[in-house]
Amino acid sequence: MSVQLIDSHCHLDRLDLSPFDNKIENALDKAHQHDVHKMLNVCIDLEHLDDVLDIARNNQHVYASVGVHPNETDGQDPTVDELIQLADDKNIIAIGETGLDYFRTTGDDLEWQRTRFKNHIEASKQTAKPLIIHMREATDDTIKIMQQENARDAGGVMHCFAEDWDTAQRALELGFYISFSGIVTFKNALALKEVAKNVPIEKMLVETDSPYLAPVPYRGKSNQPAYVKNVAECIAELRGESYEYIAEQTTNNFYTLFKL
Repeated sequence: MSVQLIDSHCHLDRLDLSPFDNKIENALDKAHQHDVHKMLNVCIDLEHLDDVLDIARNNQHVYASVGVHPNETDGQDPTVDELIQLADDKNIIAIGETGLDYFRTTGDDLEWQRTRFKNHIEASKQTAKPLIIHMREATDDTIKIMQQENARDAGGVMHCFAEDWDTAQRALELGFYISFSGIVTFKNALALKEVAKNVPIEKMLVETDSPYLAPVPYRGKSNQPAYVKNVAECIAELRGESYEYIAEQTTNNFYTLFKL
């Protein structure tokens, strides 16, 4: 059986398609050639939800999510009921991405961001569709809200994880998966490499977050789902395990988490 990878977090509607004759199908074909057989196309704002869903509806290898990123300030901020209604689509398997980001969005009062996060958690629990959590320079508040709002009942993944082992353990204690992006391939990501060595294999996912955060040797260029293979290969080397084993385990983990 051929090796199969899943890009557990990408933004296909935002890819640079110029190298692919401006056709999303060509980008997906290249991913397939690099062992990537499934992708989760993650929603950032509701204004582009139709674009996210159209790609999933037209490509059997693509799933979708619904949610509003913590940095989005101009578009619709959905209520719990609105999120639940929007999530009632067979192509949507997750709620998010959601969470807290105090790096890009600053100010004295970010309570709106915390309220948005809580609404997504509640919608996740009610729909039984897991959370995709974004966390940047807001570690303590993110974990605290996850604890207070019983995010354990929803389940989900800490996407594009870039924190230390202590933070990873706090997320793991809540039953969450840890997803590694191209950041783990960066030479200076020493603390993250230690996390990749220590996370239980049954709680690990891999992703690109494309078109952002391309892994070495493509760092600084536009990212794409095909490059998740580089992430898996890096983790395999760090752990002293085979690439095929990492691919198999993270693929199984994806199906387990998202109940597929």
